[in-house]
Amino acid sequence: MDTVPDPSFTDIRWFQSIDSTNRYLLDEARGGAPHGVVAVADHQLAGRGRLGRRWEAPAGSNLLVSVLLRLGLPPEARHLASAVVGLAAVDAIIAESGVTPGIKWPNDLLGADGRKLAGVLAEADLAGPQAHGYPPIVVGIGINVGWPLSDADLPGDLVGTATSLQQEAGRPVDRSALLHALLAALGPRATSLGTPEGRAEQASDLRRRCVTIGSQVRVELAGGGFEGMATDVTDEGHLVVATGSGSRTVVAGDVLHLRPAG
Repeated sequence: MDTVPDPSFTDIRWFQSIDSTNRYLLDEARGGAPHGVVAVADHQLAGRGRLGRRWEAPAGSNLLVSVLLRLGLPPEARHLASAVVGLAAVDAIIAESGVTPGIKWPNDLLGADGRKLAGVLAEADLAGPQAHGYPPIVVGIGINVGWPLSDADLPGDLVGTATSLQQEAGRPVDRSALLHALLAALGPRATSLGTPEGRAEQASDLRRRCVTIGSQVRVELAGGGFEGMATDVTDEGHLVVATGSGSRTVVAGDVLHLRPAG
């Protein structure tokens, strides 16, 4: 599917191998790089996810991309930067593969059977030197495009947990076309975060795509955890969980699906 490149994301830097696309863009941001720089890698030597988790895939098999965002976001809404990247990825995946992933709050994309298809990691440098008016937020996403093809590709501790677009769609998916579709979808979503109405619209889209709603979950927080039923995503993009002692709103935390919706 042909897509029109968004003018915000035309500085695309593609690396055969790099330690981390997020690390690269954070360094570039400290040097004054503007909004919209994109880093893509065929292979990451030190790719990582939330909570320091590692993820390794064969070189050239998956889409590993980070974007540098400088947005007029109030501090309490900065988490929506990762949400719009996830939503743009859903848009691109539907367009290029026909697969419709769900979003596991806050930042994973899941296949139809609940296996992980992609993960998002946002990092901000709020203490570093500022340029172009706004602090930098770097959002990285790794989309399993061509790997794994089956559980046989996975180490024992990951069997049954991951899937790929090729596995879900039953055919190969072009990484370059997927990248350009993602960036085309991201442009207007990122721009909309500049207004309260736009942020509410993106949170509404997150709610619509969120498969965590209706699931029994365990939420891990810095001071401990709790279990309950995920019931909603607020207009601010936070997760609402009903527990035996009342509803709790989760601003940030690690969420485990104990029992999927339905």
